[in-house]
Amino acid sequence: MLRFIVRRTLWLFLVLFVVLLITFVLMHLVPGGPWDREKALAPKVVEALNKRYGLDKPLWEQFVNYIWGVLHGDLGVSYSYSDRTITSILAHGIPKTATLGILAFIFALIVGVPSGVAAALKQNSAIDYSSVLFATIFASVPGFVLGILLMMIFSVVLHWLPTTGWGTFQQLLMPVFCLAALPAAQFARITRASTLEVIRQDYVRTARSKGLPESTIRVRHIFRNSLIPVITVAGPELANLITGSFIIENLFAIPGVGRLFVQGIFARDYTLIMGGILFYAIVIAILNLLVDILYAAIDPRIRYE
Repeated sequence: MLRFIVRRTLWLFLVLFVVLLITFVLMHLVPGGPWDREKALAPKVVEALNKRYGLDKPLWEQFVNYIWGVLHGDLGVSYSYSDRTITSILAHGIPKTATLGILAFIFALIVGVPSGVAAALKQNSAIDYSSVLFATIFASVPGFVLGILLMMIFSVVLHWLPTTGWGTFQQLLMPVFCLAALPAAQFARITRASTLEVIRQDYVRTARSKGLPESTIRVRHIFRNSLIPVITVAGPELANLITGSFIIENLFAIPGVGRLFVQGIFARDYTLIMGGILFYAIVIAILNLLVDILYAAIDPRIRYE
């Protein structure tokens, strides 16, 4: 297992390098630049800005300098945020984005997994039909549509919750629910299908024939084995929630990484774009590694040589 973790960690650095290289190339292939404004700047001003930020150098040299800075913990400065360092911008936005994503993930697990298990154990009952209906509805409604509906109901009509902002429990409720709705529906569907498959296995029938208590069978034989498909999607889903909250953060005006990243794209802020991509790539790579490790922890039949 240790060799597997070390090998995957080494591959992680290669993956991050390739991601940064592709992002850098695509970013500079798109027409325009960070100094394109509605009111055009004077050529001498553009030339001075390019020289100040090193954009007058060849692309290969810019990329090498950026990678060298990353290796030393320097992600550069922002072109559009008054020369603030990218590190400080990300440090300001990451806690908010991470809090939003983790709360949505926990809510999705708490709602999705138990409803999927209950639906499987009570197949073809009212509980089963309700769980399937819930999963179908929330898997079909986009998050931004759900967010607008919640705003209209709880903010405009009922005046219960604020529409935008960050810092209070009331401001978290709608964005967390919007982010968690789709993952909760997916968890419910996957858990239901997995649990139904496990229930039909021979070892479950053998356990019942031995006279084991039903609670023991459900916990040790059914629930534990039905978790493996859930974990398969849980890691990438957590990464998606942390890194994919662009629309929700913009909709509810949450000052997280997603909102800053979108603003950086519109402003052609190269260093901010690269910093956001690097953050997202690290989160996804680490969570995928953790999923592989959890496989072996839950299922003793899985070993990495």
